[in-house]
Amino acid sequence: MPKPRRLSRPRLFGLSAGQRISPFRQVVTQSLRHASRPSSRVSVLILSMCILPTVYAAPEGPKLGQPLTAQELIGLDIHVFPDGYGLPAGRGTAREGKDIYNTQCASCHGMKGSGGSAGELTGGSPLHSAHPDQTIGNYWPYATTIFDFVRRSMPLNAPRSLSDDQVYAITAYLLHINGLLDEDAVMDAKSLPAIRMPNQEGFVRVWPDRQ
Repeated sequence: MPKPRRLSRPRLFGLSAGQRISPFRQVVTQSLRHASRPSSRVSVLILSMCILPTVYAAPEGPKLGQPLTAQELIGLDIHVFPDGYGLPAGRGTAREGKDIYNTQCASCHGMKGSGGSAGELTGGSPLHSAHPDQTIGNYWPYATTIFDFVRRSMPLNAPRSLSDDQVYAITAYLLHINGLLDEDAVMDAKSLPAIRMPNQEGFVRVWPDRQ
């Protein structure tokens, strides 16, 4: 009588019966063996995504620009706050600012701040009218904001090109043509924050308890 044939254990993914496999591989292997149905294949895929470690390569930056020096950072710190904090040394009057304005600003904003292609800087209808004009005299709450904006952004074709004395003078001129300052009054870091704008109380404070 022939001897019964010895049955060997089935190979799993190329492993012989005597080779050991990790518990994780056993789970995936056994799952794959029963993955004949579509729903089983989906389950195996989800299981593999949850267990297998995922490695992502960190995106590499565009390598543009260069680090700023401490001196360069100081040059960018030009914020002026409503109470005058941040105003630099310097001075100017409306009489001095008139010629600077006519040279640097009038081509866009018009003579005496009106009639140009850019925004109106003076005049304007009352704010409670149907179509109010928001100009320096009837809308802006703080005179220091004029200095901050002019120094930071004007003239349009060459921002930051004006000296601090020139910015003080232009600020004084803009206040003068809005009827808020005498022509020879000196504007500096002390006197400019003291100017009270007509619409200073026309805004709602975000933090009412702060002065």
